[in-house]
Order: sequence, then C-alpha cells, then structure tokens
Amino acid sequence: MTGRGIVLLALCGALLLAAPMIADRYVLSVLTTVLWFAYVGQAWNVMMGFSGLLSLGHALYVGLGAYVSAALFVHFGIGPWAGMWVAMLAATAAGCFIGFLGFRFGVRGVHFALLTIAFAEVARIGFDHLQWFGGSGGFFIPVAGDVGNDVLNLRGSPELFYYVILALVLAALALSRVLLHSRLGYQWLAVREEPEAAEAVGVDLFRARIAAVAVSSALTALGGVFQAFYFNNLFPEQVFSMGRSIEIILPAIVGGIGTLIGPILGAFILTPLGELLTFLIEATGFDLPGLKQLFYGVALVVIVVYRPDGVWPWLADRLGLVRRPGEDA
Repeated sequence: MTGRGIVLLALCGALLLAAPMIADRYVLSVLTTVLWFAYVGQAWNVMMGFSGLLSLGHALYVGLGAYVSAALFVHFGIGPWAGMWVAMLAATAAGCFIGFLGFRFGVRGVHFALLTIAFAEVARIGFDHLQWFGGSGGFFIPVAGDVGNDVLNLRGSPELFYYVILALVLAALALSRVLLHSRLGYQWLAVREEPEAAEAVGVDLFRARIAAVAVSSALTALGGVFQAFYFNNLFPEQVFSMGRSIEIILPAIVGGIGTLIGPILGAFILTPLGELLTFLIEATGFDLPGLKQLFYGVALVVIVVYRPDGVWPWLADRLGLVRRPGEDA
C-alpha cells in the first residue's frame, strides 16, 4: 500500500467514525446495512477468495449464528457476547461437516457449491418446523423500554449498532490481512491456484480447506448474531434463503474476490444503489416483483464482462493506491 492509499483509507475511516454525528436515522441504517454486507462479504471471501472454495449457501451460517444466539438469550438469558461463541461453534461444526463430506468424497467446484446450497435449504425447512426456534411464525427477541445503550446485551440506539458493526468490519479486515500473510494464508493461495502442485510440496489439502471453511463459517455466524439483535426477529424463509446467500457473495464479486478491500468497496457500491432503486420504485409506484434482484443480476453481469477482477484492483491501480497491481489489496 502506497502512502496515498494509507491516507485515503485513514480518511475513509475517519468519515465512518464521524458518520453518526452528521447522518440522520435513515442514512445511518443504510450505512449499518452496508457495513453488515461488507463484513459477511469478507467472511465469505476467506473461502472463495483465499482458498478457491465456492460456497453458495453461506446463509446457513448466518442463520445458525442468529438463531442459536437469539435462542440462548430468550430461553436462558445468555447475552449475545457469550452466546456468540456457541453460535460460532455451531456454524463451524456445520461448515466442517459439509467440508468433510465434500473434500473426502472429491466433491469440488460447482458440485461443492450445490452441496452448500442443499444444506442451507435443509436448515431452512428444518427451522420452519422447530417450534423451540419459533417455527415458520418467526422468532422474536423482546425489546425493553428505553434503558439506554447496553453494550453487553446489544440493546440500544442505532448509533450503538453502527459502531459495533464498524468494529466488526475493521476486525475482520485486520484478521484477513494477518491470515493472508501467514503460513496458512500462503497455503490457501497455493491450494487455490495449483492444488496438485501445493500437495506435491507438502501442503495438506484437506486441512487447509477445512481451516478455510472453519474460519469463514465462524466469522459469518458472528454476522448472524449481529443481525438477530439488530432486527430482533428471525424468519427461516428470510434468514436461510438462497437470495440472502447471493447478497452475501455479491460485494466480494463486485469489489474483487481475493482482495482485502474488495468486499467492503463492493458493499458500498451495491447496497446504496439497491436502496436508491427501492426509493425510486416507491416514488414512481412502479412495483415490479423481482426488480431489485434483476438489478443485482445486471450489476453482476456488467462486472463480470467489464471488470472480471472486480472494481478494487482497477481502482487501486488507476489511483496509484498500491505499489504493484494486487499488492496488499
């Protein structure tokens, strides 16, 4: 990263820190949504971007994180910061089980992606019939009166949730950078590019891939914990839906798969445009079902055709933010 790039990132960070002081309630909610998708996009990027494992069922880990933490809070009074460890463990166990089935039996590429979709759909149907989790009628977290900002129980103002998700995004960014430049990270890159060559030089493909799945699923589950306590309601049809999985992967694809900044930039491109489209639909009264999904599809096609590596590598190169194309990106 060049000096210009560091200054620009610092400026963006300062603006994000100051946003609640100048933004109204609606803008703050949009920014919170943007940061949430940036976070889960980073989590998905660990699997696909770093190790080349295509997952199209990441809503499974969001849902497990959300439902487990919410149920622990409602039924046993266990706070989200304690419950998140159980939620992350549950998601990691599910991810490792899927990975074990896929890697041990040679399920790769598109077939592995279909396997992840299948498990997400099984979870959706299962939670639809589990009354302990609310079933199809939904699971609701009680909202107390105005008790101020309770960080320990994630109860409070929109500003509280904004700063929490901002902290998660920054922590995920730092963790991703550390992992990418670690021994494990180099193994992931080797497995992604040339698995046969990586195995020939002593890389354990199974362990490296399982590690990527474990890290990605655990981080994604933490995003689910935040979602549960931010919205205070959960519905299987929404949380585990295929549409949610697609929304999770789009920021990384648009911003740049395998880059550190890409998922964040992609979220800041897609989510505001989606909100603008929603506003225009409401203003004009032109309500066409699936229009937002169509917009995401068109955006994806445009990126694949004109910027197949994503927006961030191109932008970083044009603005001179990195010393060499792709370095520290």
